Amino acid sequence: MYMDRSTHVRGTTRVVIALVLGLALGAAAAAWGNHTLVKVALAIEPLGSLWINAIRMTVVPLVVALVITSVTNQSDLRRTGRLGGLALVVFVGLLVTGGLFASLVAPISFAHLTIAPDVVERLRAGAASSTATAQQMPSVVQRILDVVPVNPIKAAAEDALLPLVVFIFIFSVALTRLEIESREAVLRLFQALGDAMLIIVRWVLVIAPVGIFALAVGLGVRMGVGAAGALVHYVITVSATLLIFTLLLYAIAWWFGGTTVRQFAVAALPAQAVAFSSRSSLAALPALLTGTRDRLGLSPPITGFVLPFGVSVFRVGVPIAWVPGAVFLSRLYGVNLSTSATLGLVATAVFISFSVPGIPGASLFLIAPVLVSLGLPAEGAGILLAVDAIPDMFKTSTNVTAHLAVAVILGRFVLGPSEANAADQLGTRTEGSTGAGGSIVRRP
Repeated sequence: MYMDRSTHVRGTTRVVIALVLGLALGAAAAAWGNHTLVKVALAIEPLGSLWINAIRMTVVPLVVALVITSVTNQSDLRRTGRLGGLALVVFVGLLVTGGLFASLVAPISFAHLTIAPDVVERLRAGAASSTATAQQMPSVVQRILDVVPVNPIKAAAEDALLPLVVFIFIFSVALTRLEIESREAVLRLFQALGDAMLIIVRWVLVIAPVGIFALAVGLGVRMGVGAAGALVHYVITVSATLLIFTLLLYAIAWWFGGTTVRQFAVAALPAQAVAFSSRSSLAALPALLTGTRDRLGLSPPITGFVLPFGVSVFRVGVPIAWVPGAVFLSRLYGVNLSTSATLGLVATAVFISFSVPGIPGASLFLIAPVLVSLGLPAEGAGILLAVDAIPDMFKTSTNVTAHLAVAVILGRFVLGPSEANAADQLGTRTEGSTGAGGSIVRRP
């Protein structure tokens, strides 16, 4: 599903207006103390819950379709062998590193977020069922055991995304072992399912201002003017966390990729500018290809395979953004988020990140059932989505920088002198569809 930049801007503008207007009206109703206005405001709130339910109904079929089509379509990675396998290893390594980094930074930042105790109590009362779920959270051992689901259908029905994705991944790998006719028949079915679900997602996005307004009115009534300050604190925290990790990627590229910080920065800047302004990693791909070829001199297999592969499936910003979002909501609703729950969130984000659709804010559509499993209200996803415009700019820029860092790392460690001829042959085949070229970088 593709939406041009003007559509993104209009949609974001409407959502921001709906958020501000809803918070203002809710806070005003609470400040005036008019019980009729408060009742009217709270009566509107179920519309927001209905919108969140519309989001949640798309999550499981969308994840199933995207994971199966993504993994099955990548069966050709066996032809590129070491390059594709190590690319996945580096992807996962950076995803885990980003998630753990965010899990260290977010609690420190939100420890200074002050919310009046009476406000927390009102929010907690509004999420009573979720809080009850939090009190029944499984132990660490049970979490580990639950990673492999006894009943995948039950996991899907309960929105248990991590065990569901584990099963889907195993199923997808098994599909690659089938005869091509059987595999293609299954693949076409799930491709159609994924396309249909993305159409539904587009419909849900169209009515996002209505859902956000309804949620914001209820939040404004319960929190008053403190809601705006709390949301600004969240936006600053998640944006700063993404920015700091982006800078860490420069050091990672220098240490593991053998390039200088200056070379990496010059190569990354054009792609980062496109990513930041468009909120689209795909739109930044041409600038990435130019930077790796002309500025860094990486080989055709890197420019023609690793970068397009990374842009398609690798989104390091997902766990970095999910963790602060969950920690913020736990502070907002007065729900304790344990260390084991946070680590489970990171693991889930790592798996889910490979199936996030390429639309702005898409990862926050998938977080709603994860929040419920943490004892947080699903409506929290709507609040995060409403203020995601600025964090998403940093998120996309971080993703693009990570794509370039992976390319530099693989350019050093995968394509040694003994592989040059084979690599050039692979690159020639790949280059035909991308127009990318270049020479192999020789690093010590």
